[in-house]
Amino acid sequence: MQTQACKLKTNLDTNLLKLVAVIAMLIDHVGGAFFPTVPGFRWIGRMAFPLFCYCMTVGLLYTHDVRRYLGRLAVFAVVSQPFWILAFNRDDILGNLTNWNIYFTLLLSLLAMWGFQSRRWWLFALCVLVLAFGSFDYNYNGVILMLIFYLCRNKPALMAGLYILFWLPALWGGSPEDPLALVIGGHAVNWTIFALLALPLILCRTHSGLKIPKWFFYAFYPAHLAVIALVGWCMGV
Repeated sequence: MQTQACKLKTNLDTNLLKLVAVIAMLIDHVGGAFFPTVPGFRWIGRMAFPLFCYCMTVGLLYTHDVRRYLGRLAVFAVVSQPFWILAFNRDDILGNLTNWNIYFTLLLSLLAMWGFQSRRWWLFALCVLVLAFGSFDYNYNGVILMLIFYLCRNKPALMAGLYILFWLPALWGGSPEDPLALVIGGHAVNWTIFALLALPLILCRTHSGLKIPKWFFYAFYPAHLAVIALVGWCMGV
């Protein structure tokens, strides 16, 4: 167990946060697969990635064995890859073999943060470079978010400020031609701005008492992708 000084002063109710994240992810993926031009699905889904990054930062600080944590992520990243391709890219399976699912992004982001925490700077730099030049969802943004959560673990106000600044460019990064953009008075706001919805959940301490087996969260990702792929195949979508 890490020392008390390392622990976060924000929300430690990670079972609740992970549950919100997987529900948001499910809504996002259903929208992406079956309702690609309906923005509400994708807007809600923007909460998922930062919540996962936050929960993994908590995991890094609290886990007894980070290597086993990384190993579990690696196993489910590999298991999920064919389902990810079949769910969203089955028309070009070979062309998407190296279009990596989000588990790989989270795995490399956590590995980078372990390198940062343990001062293995070569490992941190290597993971960031792989994320930057490979085909990963969110690129190296997961590392940036985890750095914010980790470095500001005892300064919630600073964490909130940096988190808002990170997503602020979305205010002028939208395109009126993008059906997922939020258009206000003719001005298009990039839909990633909805990641700000995750911030209150991160900052406010909750005590839900939820006790959900960790394997549920690991297995949910490939399982829901398999269902989406099957439904899409049956519908001919």
